[in-house]
Amino acid sequence: MTSLRLSYQTVEFGLIDIHLCTLRDKQEFSDPSGIAEKLGISSATWPLFGVVWPSSLVLAHHIDDYYTGNKRILEIGCGMALSSLLLNKRHANITATDYHPEVGKFLLRNTELNQDKPISYEQADWASDKDHLGLFDLIIGSDLLYEDEHVDLLANFINAHANVICEVILVDPGRGKKNKLSTKMIELGFSSVHQKPLHTDYLPEVFKGHILTFLR
Repeated sequence: MTSLRLSYQTVEFGLIDIHLCTLRDKQEFSDPSGIAEKLGISSATWPLFGVVWPSSLVLAHHIDDYYTGNKRILEIGCGMALSSLLLNKRHANITATDYHPEVGKFLLRNTELNQDKPISYEQADWASDKDHLGLFDLIIGSDLLYEDEHVDLLANFINAHANVICEVILVDPGRGKKNKLSTKMIELGFSSVHQKPLHTDYLPEVFKGHILTFLR
């Protein structure tokens, strides 16, 4: 990560501060061994994991006062893992996943930056059934759907890791895929609700997306 230009920021949730080391901007790129390229990650999409997107902020604020109890929680496509870091700060049982090969390094760095215990992490491919994640009571994620083929992959991945009783909370910024995902999730036995976030004054611009909640 030394060749990358990095940025440091703090996101506040009431009395809780989450400190983040992120990429400075969306133009950064470092794949000297071609690891990301072998995974199908182009130089243009490589840095997308490393900045905090509006959907990530919406998700974190939404689950800030969520009662986690003893739920086993999974964050899918965590990127900078803001929600995972927040839940970890609250001593929730959180596991984070992403496809990008650099995410695990940043997650460890940011966990240490917040002086918290390590977060369980696994690099996960939605198209593979060979992960070691197990089942979860709550599954969360933000800004996950970029292509039509992602819909079935994501829904099936969620279904494969959802307990019999499970809640799924996804934040979608409005890329035109949410209705297709809802249809697939209903086929898998989940109920589906779309709602606009109530307050997004922490964002510089109006948020046009929705919070998607699926229950089974």
